[in-house]
This record gives sequence, C-alpha cells and structure tokens, in this order.
Amino acid sequence: MPKQVNLKENPTKTHKYINREISWLKFNLRVLSEAGNKNIPLLERVRFLSIAANNLDEFFMVRVAGIFNQIKERVDVVSTDGLNPEQQLDKIIDTTKFLLKKSNDVWANLKVNLNKEGIFFVRYNELNSSEKIRLGKYFREYIYPVLTPLIIDPAHPFPFIPNQGLFVVMSLNKKKKNKNKKRFSLILIPKKIERFVNISNKEGIKKYISVEHIISSYANILFPDYKIVKSTSARVIRDSDFEIQEEAEDLVLYLEQALKKRKRGRIVKLEIRSNIDEDLRKFIVKNLEVKKDQIYEIDSFVGSHQIDEIYNKGNSNYIFKPFNPRPLERLKQHNNNYFDAIKTKDFIVHHPYETFDSVIQFLNQAAQDSNVIAIKQTLYRTTVDSPIVKALIDAAEKGKSVTAVVEIKARFDEEKNIGLAHALEKSGVQVVYGFVTLKTHAKASLVVRKEDKKMRTYVHIGTGNYHPINAKIYTDLSFFSADPIIGKDIESFFNYVTGNSKPKNLKKIILSPQDIRSKLYNLIDQEINNIKSGKNAEIWAKMNSLVDQGMIDKFYQASKAGVKIFLFVRGVCCLRAGIENLSENIVVKSIVGRFLEHSRIFCFANGHSMPSRSNLIFVGSADLMTRNLDRRIEIIMPITNPTVHEQVLDQIMVANYKDTSQSWFLNKDDNYVKIKSSKNNEFSAHNYFMKNPSLSGRGQASSLNMPQKITIN
Repeated sequence: MPKQVNLKENPTKTHKYINREISWLKFNLRVLSEAGNKNIPLLERVRFLSIAANNLDEFFMVRVAGIFNQIKERVDVVSTDGLNPEQQLDKIIDTTKFLLKKSNDVWANLKVNLNKEGIFFVRYNELNSSEKIRLGKYFREYIYPVLTPLIIDPAHPFPFIPNQGLFVVMSLNKKKKNKNKKRFSLILIPKKIERFVNISNKEGIKKYISVEHIISSYANILFPDYKIVKSTSARVIRDSDFEIQEEAEDLVLYLEQALKKRKRGRIVKLEIRSNIDEDLRKFIVKNLEVKKDQIYEIDSFVGSHQIDEIYNKGNSNYIFKPFNPRPLERLKQHNNNYFDAIKTKDFIVHHPYETFDSVIQFLNQAAQDSNVIAIKQTLYRTTVDSPIVKALIDAAEKGKSVTAVVEIKARFDEEKNIGLAHALEKSGVQVVYGFVTLKTHAKASLVVRKEDKKMRTYVHIGTGNYHPINAKIYTDLSFFSADPIIGKDIESFFNYVTGNSKPKNLKKIILSPQDIRSKLYNLIDQEINNIKSGKNAEIWAKMNSLVDQGMIDKFYQASKAGVKIFLFVRGVCCLRAGIENLSENIVVKSIVGRFLEHSRIFCFANGHSMPSRSNLIFVGSADLMTRNLDRRIEIIMPITNPTVHEQVLDQIMVANYKDTSQSWFLNKDDNYVKIKSSKNNEFSAHNYFMKNPSLSGRGQASSLNMPQKITIN
C-alpha cells in the first residue's frame, strides 16, 4: 500500500512548475475543506462533501485514465515538473489516498453534528419494530421489483459493471445440500433508484438507510435457498475520455458511437469498503481484473457523491438562506425593453447576483420581435429543457433566420447536446457543429434587428455558459452592447465558425486560437516596458485554471522585471508563487465558497496605479490553458465603457482582492493556506455582491442606491 503523502511536505526545487494533476487534487482538497467549515450551514457542508467526491470521479474518468493509457502505450513523455507517467500515477495514488482519509475524517465529524440535529445514518438493527415493518414494505414495493439478483456460476457469469456502477456482492451457502460450498452473488443497483431512504416516522427525526444496506438486510428474500455469509458494496470508475479523429466524416455519428464505448471503458478506479471480507475482495478483484493501484478503500459510503440526496430532502434551517438574484434596474427604466436599454449604453450583468433571466429574456424578446431578422447563438453547455433553446426554436418557427453553433464535443454533455441539436434542426434552426479538432467554447449571441430602414446588431458576450441552473451558483459576466464595431466583430466570429473563414481586421474582440496568446504576451511585455521606463506596472488576472507553460513563463519574466502580479486562480495553478529570483512578485489566491468563481478577467496597469480608469481591462471565455489558447475557439474583449470598466475593476476585482472569508493563498512550498481573519476584519466578496447593486446595471438610480465603495487598502 502506498505511503500516505503529507500535502505540506516541501516539493522539489528543481522545477519551475507545479504538477497539473497534483494541483487539481489540492484544489479538490480546498473544496473538501468546506465540508469541514463550521461557519457554513450543516447540509451545505454535506453538499461540499458530495461535490468533492463527484469532482474526484471526473478526475479519474479523464485525467487518471489518460495517464493509464500513456503507461499502457509506453508513451515516454514527462510533465512540466519532470515526472514520467508512472511517477505521476504514484503521486496521484498517494495524494488521492490522503484525500480519501481526509474525506473519511470529515464525514465522521459531519455525522456527529448531523446526529445532534436529529439526522441519522443507520443500519437495519438500529431500527425499531414499526420502522422495520415500513422498510420491509418499501423494499418490496420500490426496490425488489427493479433488482436482478445473480448467483455467479458458469451459466450466470460475472456481469459487466458500467461506469459509476454501484453493486452489492455477497458470499452464500446453500441451506440444504452442498452446505459447505461457498457461492457468490452480485446485485447491480439501478442508477435511478433512491440511494438513501428516510424511514423514520417521527417529526424532527430523520433516519436514513442506504439502499445497499437495505438490499443486504433483505437478501433472504432475494436468495431464499441460501444463507448469507458476508456482504459488501463496491463501485467502479471507467475511462470516459475519447479522442476525436480528424478524418471523421460524420462527427455526430462518430460521437454517438464513441459515447457507447465510454460506458465500457477500462476500469481506472475500484472503490471498496475498508472492512471488506477477504474472500469477497478476492472475488471482486479477480472478476474485474483490477490491479492494486486501481483499488481504493472507503470507510464511509462508496459513491459518496450521492450523499447530496439528503441535502435536497433536508431542513431549510441547515442550508444557506435563499438568495434571489436582483433584477436589472436599467431594464425597468426602459419598460423591460432590452433593445432600448442596450442602445442607450453598454452594460454588464453579474451572475448569480443579478438574474440570468436577463439573458433568457433578451433572446425571448428577439424571438417575439417582428423587427428582428436573424439570431445567431453559441451553445456549449445548457440544460435539457433549456429556455435558450426554446427561444431559438420559437424564433425559427416565426420565420426568423436562426443559426445555432452547438458544440457536441463538450465533455460529458455530448449526448445531451446531440439531442438538443436534433430538436433545433427539426424546428428549422440551422445547426452548425463548428470544427472537428477545435471546440467552440466562446459564449456569444447576435441579434440583427431592422430599425429605421437600417440593420442594427445587438450582442451578448459571456464568460459562462448559457446554462440557467449553473448561472445560479457560478460567478460570471454577461456583457450587452449595441456598439456597431463589436457587432461587426461578432458577425465575423460567426462567419468564422460556420464558414471556416478566419476573420481579418477585428477591431475589438480577440479570438483564439489566432490572437489571444499573442495579445496577452504583448500586454505583459508592455507592463515590463513600463516598469523599465519608471512607470507603474501591475497585472491582476482572474481565471479558473493557469496551466499553459508559455503564459507561466511570461508571468515569471514580468515578475523578475519587477511587475507586481496578483492572480486569482480558482482551480489548477501550475505556476509557483513567491519563489526568489523567479516569482517573488507574484501572489496567487484561490476563492472557494458558496458560489463557484468562473469569470475570466485580465487587468493591466498601463502605466497607472490600480485600480484606475486608465487601466486596460479584458473579459471573456478563455482560461490560461494550452487548450483554450491553441485548441479552442474563445473570445476575450476590452472593456471601455466607463461604468462597466468601474464595475469590473473597482467592484469585482477589488472585492476579490480584499476577500478574507473564503480565500486561500499559494505559498512558496506549493501548498494553499487559508486566510485567518477576525470577524471584525473579515470581508466576503460573495456577501458584498449579494448586498450591493452593480454599477453598470443601475440605470439612473439615485445616489442612495449606489453600491458600497471598497478600496484595496
């Protein structure tokens, strides 16, 4: 068994970069830490435990699966920190086992606190007689009919276990003949079945019992001719990644076939109970053909991502107080007419603090407006019943020209997006799938409207997806404009992704893979030149991930020149911060809390102090990852409108800068340390945005409705 890794141990000092996979695992540790945060409601802590478990599943399905494949194919490649695939896998295994131990400890503490509030996770023998009667009835009505109990023998071989498949395994003896011959049974638990059943009949008391334990408790009904010896539960995670072949003639057909294979990918992780019977362990391992480094022992529940079921069934006293996003005052001023409001001036909507309905209604109005001629829209991730899709369908059925660029290669949303694309096509929407080898990750809408015998364009450019559910918890920006220059640029962008014609002479928006990398390099170089000229030089940048080696080297170059750099990186960060003669002028901060930081913002001092009106500000869809800069279609754009500029820089970035409530700093040992502050000095960016209106969406509001002014001092 690999040794436990101490996440606080000093790393090697011979490399300039942090390992991407280990950085991600440390991010998930920050998420898991929220499950142990006593300052947030109890069931929210349970939810964070679930999120961390779900994150880990996806990490193994894609990232770890990729490393396994490198090892299998004997790919001789090293990571930026100098590790070959085998060495990376060793570090991942050690760190994951540390995380699982931490998760077990967190769950043990949570259970104590849940019990104090009358919420219990129980076993069958802890139920009273009336609860057992009701549980038996529940089992016969809701569980028994959907199970397929198997005795494993030559006629009934070990079945295929799909990705994320949860199953119960038992050892049994025949009651009459061949009493001493041990047999094994397997029951695959259907994914649609309720995982945790509340069986208590007392008000104020909730007793949850897991479905796998229910099945084990009523095994005598499933196998009446056998005596149950031992029982356990287990779960598998499979390789869910696939490569898109450039020569694929029909991308949709290719993906549909690839999705079927995903469910049958090789096993990369087997979760078993730590107290498992040795015979059951051998039986599972042998039949699944897993190796030692693919086995992970769990003290609590296998498949703990499903623990969020109790969040949805829980008491409202134990979750965050409901937050209703603010409507836009600017729209009220224009009688909720989006076109009039946008014509007046550019503005930004800050989600989730301001309603995502603003984006939905913008498209709904476009669909209903008789003067609207055409709508063009990108779709990367959205919901099955997406109101955005409904608006596009409605517009097409009303005879408008509607184009949807649907990215069907969006990982884990491929099947859903193919279905949405078919629905759009049936309604008369022209659907385009973009490029085979490039993902269209940019977030843009274009509405063409006839006004006074002329065509006027209205645009929406976002940092986040057109996803109404995620928009309630993801912090993102929605930029609205009727600027004809931006409109022409977005027209060129859509012509690019539909007609494969690289745009020329763009005036404001910047695209990858063509220009974003070079533009950011030039902006950083300008800061270096400014400090050499004795001018103020500083960079603030906010993103989800910082992985690209070229961008990291550019930040190092700027730091060594003396440029002050403050990076807000929520997740993976491969840059090492605070290292003498390398990055001593770079600070890296990660905010993890109630809302998921998702917006991408890049700010440059431009020879002036920060924050000031003379600073250069860019927002968009691109993280600083090689895939975003070189292998995806992305948009970033400058912010020039004064109130929008002030909102993004003086409000959003300064609040993130000042946050002490949910902030972690990356230290020179490559570990994250949470800020400790007294209640008197504590500042929460999330709380600030929930309480204060934005600047650009206020309209002509009175000074009484101005947001609280904040400074970095």
